[in-house]
Amino acid sequence: MKRFIPAFLALITLTLPSAAQEVENVFLITLDGLRWEELFTGADPWLLDNEEYTSGIEELRSKYWSDDAAERRSALMPFFWSTIAKQGSLYGNRHKGSRVNVTNTRVFSYPGYNEILTGFADSTITSNDKNPNHNVTVLEWINDMPDFEGKVAAFGSWDVFPFIVNEGRSGIPVNAGFESAGGDLSDREQWLNELQAQTPSPWGTVRLDVFTHNFALEYVKRERPRLLYIAYGETDDFAHNQDYDHYLNAANRTDAMIRDLWEWVEADEEYQGKTTFVITTDHGRGAEDRWIGHGRDWVGSSNIWIALLGPGIESKGEVSGGDPLYQNQVASTVAHLLGLTYKNRVPVGESILK
Repeated sequence: MKRFIPAFLALITLTLPSAAQEVENVFLITLDGLRWEELFTGADPWLLDNEEYTSGIEELRSKYWSDDAAERRSALMPFFWSTIAKQGSLYGNRHKGSRVNVTNTRVFSYPGYNEILTGFADSTITSNDKNPNHNVTVLEWINDMPDFEGKVAAFGSWDVFPFIVNEGRSGIPVNAGFESAGGDLSDREQWLNELQAQTPSPWGTVRLDVFTHNFALEYVKRERPRLLYIAYGETDDFAHNQDYDHYLNAANRTDAMIRDLWEWVEADEEYQGKTTFVITTDHGRGAEDRWIGHGRDWVGSSNIWIALLGPGIESKGEVSGGDPLYQNQVASTVAHLLGLTYKNRVPVGESILK
């Protein structure tokens, strides 16, 4: 049953900056547990040369190493630094005085994704258990509006996302974990279903990101959502496995997947010039041998980053200084881009773009 949406929402767009009105679609993207250190400085020399965490040191050095941090980061995440840094905005390089932090005190995934998607930290969310989220996310809030009903979807590698988004209550289709694609499937989706069933994952609750990415892309081609959430997961799980080789390679692959999605969007008449990407992470990680984990007692793991690309976004590039930003501002930013002023049962972080 749909909740009542106040009539004043129809007038909200009149109060927002005209730049936001260029945007018809938003793709919200998260990379689980990707540190700001790798994003802004590339491969970490302490970890790269540490045999406890890195097995293919020479191979990784040939792919990602340079004495220059700007060259290292470009080698690791070329799309971020060739496109987002030139056409969009990147926040969170603490070496340049740009700070982005979580506000929840747990500093792990379910509390982080709740904060991203609802715009506030909920102290009652204390685990990653598969409990349906009692909070309404910005995805659900927007899906309840006539112009967006049935045009919101979510895809995730972690099998907890149907609960975080509360698929049952919200009515938002969520494909996550090892779920197959459903509906009127394309030939490629049918093939992906078969391939996923035949492919082992290193983890019992997280599938490989290649399936999340391609299921999402095929869904976009077929269903044409206006608000899409994609949650990639490999970076966090390889870090927990203490595997820096695969952590770096996962970051590099995810960068390529985001490029793939952006290039498809920019080549499609319906999405071209009307679609903005909002990209972030659920939490950071510790430093040196504490990089494998995160949480309230892991110093540095509350430090995150945010990237913005597309219409309605100033080309600030790599931002220096400025007021701190917070994870609880992501939900309002998504709504703002779509010409809406987001509200929830408690106060939420304001849009970054205000």
